[in-house]
Amino acid sequence: MLFFLAILLPLGYGSLRLSDVVLDRMRLELSSAAGLLIGIGVPTAALVFVSWIMAMFEGRSLADYGLPWRRAFCRQYWQGAAVSFTSLTVMLLVLRLCGAFSFGSLALHGADIWRLAAAWTLPMFLGALLEDFLYRGYLLFTLTTGIGFWPAAVVSSLVMGGMHYFNPSGHGLGPIVTTEYCLITCLILRRTGDLWMPLGLHSAWNYSAVFIYGIPSGGQTAIGHLMNSSLHGPVWMTGGSYGPEGSWSNVILLTVWAAGFSLWLRGVKYPNPEAIARSNRNVAS
Repeated sequence: MLFFLAILLPLGYGSLRLSDVVLDRMRLELSSAAGLLIGIGVPTAALVFVSWIMAMFEGRSLADYGLPWRRAFCRQYWQGAAVSFTSLTVMLLVLRLCGAFSFGSLALHGADIWRLAAAWTLPMFLGALLEDFLYRGYLLFTLTTGIGFWPAAVVSSLVMGGMHYFNPSGHGLGPIVTTEYCLITCLILRRTGDLWMPLGLHSAWNYSAVFIYGIPSGGQTAIGHLMNSSLHGPVWMTGGSYGPEGSWSNVILLTVWAAGFSLWLRGVKYPNPEAIARSNRNVAS
């Protein structure tokens, strides 16, 4: 783990500075689709590269860390995306009935709708990949080999939730709800064997909130969204400037998710026992 962090931290910092330079040279805002593609794409590439180095060093593959490329965008990814989009839409409809949310008018028209709809797809996926693979990739797997899956899931979830404290408007309920979300995605990883369903959940939520509805996601807003929606109810209900993720409405939703995924997904498929055995052999040698 220390070796992983010793490579990741300087390379990750360098990737962030590099993306800043590129954004400045191209005069792009980080909150635009093109800007976010660069701002997230470069550190995501660094994370995957460092994880690949560790996989080669330990005689494993990225699939052992929850990212089998052969299952990229599989059926479970789209199932997760459908659950996420439907859940957020239903939540906003309930908030609308409570007078706490307005869908507003269209902010885009004509060809701009299709152009930006396509432009936001990759940045939203990379944003999900960066967070999910950072906290539930090599980190979670390696902690699992030492302290067991669920203790490792709690530790990695607390770290991710704690990091959201530094998001804009992240001093409220947001980090706590993020920790709950992380534990649910750990459950899904445990039951499905990889991160593709969590990636579908995460990327579709971000895409729906940021592009389709134009509301904050984790305190972040975007330039070039489809609708001029607005949250104007009490913060405990809407999450305020942090977005619905940091609301008690989302606590209820995530509780439903936890129960639903527990009943829907069965068995234990992560971590791969053979990968754990290789880890034990490496330690013994």
